[in-house]
Amino acid sequence: MKQLTQKLKEGKLRVLDVPMPVLSPGFVLVRNHYSVISAGTEGSTVSAARKSYLGKAKERPQQAKQVLDTLKTKGVVQTYRAVMKKLDAHSPLGYSSSGVVVEVAPDVTEFAVGDIVACGGAGYANHAEYVAVPKNLCVKLPDSTGLDRAAYNTVGSIALQGIRQADLRLGETCVVIGLGLLGQLTGLMLKAGGQRVVGIDIQQSAVDLALEHCADVAFKTGASGLVQEIHEFTRGIGADAVIITAATSSTDPVNLAGEILKRKGVVVVVGNVPTGFERDTYYKKELELKLSCSYGPGRYDVNYEEMGHDYPPDFVRWTENRNMQAFQEMLRSGAIDIDYLTTHRFSLDDSPKAYDIILGGEEQHLGMLIEYDVDKPAPVKRIETGAPATGEIGVAFLGAGSYAMNNLLPNLNEKGVVLKGVMTQSGTGARSVADRYGFEFCTSDDGDIWKDESVNTVFIASRHDSHAEYVLKSLEHGRNVFVEKPLCLTEKELGTISEKVEQMSSGGTLPRVMVGFNRRFSPLTDALRARIPAGTMSMLYRANAGPMDADHWMQIPEVGGGRIVGEACHFIDYLTYVNGSLPVEVYATAMEEPSHLGDIVNISLRFENGSIGVVSYFANGGKSLPKEYIEVHHAGTSAVLTDFKELKLYGSGKPATKRLVSQNKGQPEMMKAFLGSIREGGPSPIPYEEIHAVMLATFKAVECFTTRAVAPLK
Repeated sequence: MKQLTQKLKEGKLRVLDVPMPVLSPGFVLVRNHYSVISAGTEGSTVSAARKSYLGKAKERPQQAKQVLDTLKTKGVVQTYRAVMKKLDAHSPLGYSSSGVVVEVAPDVTEFAVGDIVACGGAGYANHAEYVAVPKNLCVKLPDSTGLDRAAYNTVGSIALQGIRQADLRLGETCVVIGLGLLGQLTGLMLKAGGQRVVGIDIQQSAVDLALEHCADVAFKTGASGLVQEIHEFTRGIGADAVIITAATSSTDPVNLAGEILKRKGVVVVVGNVPTGFERDTYYKKELELKLSCSYGPGRYDVNYEEMGHDYPPDFVRWTENRNMQAFQEMLRSGAIDIDYLTTHRFSLDDSPKAYDIILGGEEQHLGMLIEYDVDKPAPVKRIETGAPATGEIGVAFLGAGSYAMNNLLPNLNEKGVVLKGVMTQSGTGARSVADRYGFEFCTSDDGDIWKDESVNTVFIASRHDSHAEYVLKSLEHGRNVFVEKPLCLTEKELGTISEKVEQMSSGGTLPRVMVGFNRRFSPLTDALRARIPAGTMSMLYRANAGPMDADHWMQIPEVGGGRIVGEACHFIDYLTYVNGSLPVEVYATAMEEPSHLGDIVNISLRFENGSIGVVSYFANGGKSLPKEYIEVHHAGTSAVLTDFKELKLYGSGKPATKRLVSQNKGQPEMMKAFLGSIREGGPSPIPYEEIHAVMLATFKAVECFTTRAVAPLK
């Protein structure tokens, strides 16, 4: 299918052939008929992308700081890879569209194939022939009449949420500052709701348009006697509310709002403006300043948007989805007429011209629609991106996020390794990875991976909830499999995989099964083991993991498994490797603190050879403290490893210190070992017995949080 994309590196826009998006649980697949270009939001994104690197840094100072922080901890190479992953990717544009449902996920009952819908959401309702949209960001329409108007779904919902934040009553006065697309929609809905509307904008053409369609009175910014005019229009009371839909770096809109409001009035910021203001006015009038969060409650909540969990209407009356429904009902009933807002229409192939108009600033524009050719045959899911090649190790990737692009793919440039196919959740993601690393094809159907006989090795770097399924499919198709931790999410899944491994092993047909427990391959781990060989020892692994938002996908049990399953398995594996025997007993306690979800934890382990170890996973530590700290003690010798950059060895005589220029957690060495085992026909670098024991210990540790009992592992 075709999709409009841009590269953040230079801001170049391209209509690109990409695989169709993957249909995940809770999603619907929609064939777009129309999508709306947001001149403000998208124009700003494209403008920033076309700036120099210095200009980009000034535009996004917070991200620039993150780059510097990464440089300090991970070094030049890892920082460069992380930055280029963002800059060199094909990024989607658009967040508001309409079309027809062509497929629904098995768990979705609210929609059916053939339904006419309006869609919303950045990263979902893109400028593309087909989009995969969560059910809570999709609303059903009664018929296809006015699908071009319905495509304004998201922008209309944003405007409506701003009005709800203003909490106006019939007959009250609202001033709208900024009469672009959002401002015009705001004015239209205010009038439909019985409010008196005052419009203000820096352009006379926008003022004239508002006077014709959505404002009782309207003024150009800076007009003589503006404040007095509004005072007279409100019969000396002042405006009840001001909604700011402008985008500017100036504080003028916020300060003007303070001047024209009545006492105890409300300012709602919908647009992108600074909120610094002259205190005296706001203080004396006791004004209220609110920020309106996009489409409404549910925005930025993974449980609502991706997992499909609704908020009860008795407690949250107007969610994202219900705002969308209300906007569409206003269109259907004729309560608002938005036809005048569409100033330009483009085919998808010609859509980059729209951004030239937006950034050029010479041609008047407001609403810009992209119209799709809906008579085209359905596209294929596989896109050829490179010339076929042969090699003894044919590699495919299922998922290719930040970790894969920073640590796995850069270490596959060995002789005999051929990158065959890649599948990711989004079509643009798969195409970006394929183009950057030279894969032969990208796809949205994992069947393309399994039926390609030149693929003998599969890397699984998708979200955790898909790991078990893909591991089993890899084994069933006789492929070597490398899965980024964890192996799976539940003890039941572990049992199923282990049964399959045992069955294939007894039949002599077991491919290599490898989990990305990279730390055991670090050069400093080798140095530690050289001084303290495997044997009975006491160990401590402290991870200063830092906080993670409760709605991050890793914190959702059915998606990420939680942080202990998702990350602490690394550290249990490390202690297992260092002492050279399997864990046989585990006990764990978690701090009972409402702001943390089982991520302040002590895990105590006992091993077959008598060794003991503790994994302390703390999410409440200071940022400046190194993330990982390890102590190993054996027979009068001790080792202290800090962040895989420095190793100190203590025993008789003077302590020895080994330092690396930059952090090395063993990813290059791990990949070399895995590829070498395939090339040489040897066993997997990590015996499956160890992988099973580590994952079982991890699951039992989480179980201990509730049982509060020691868990035997055998």
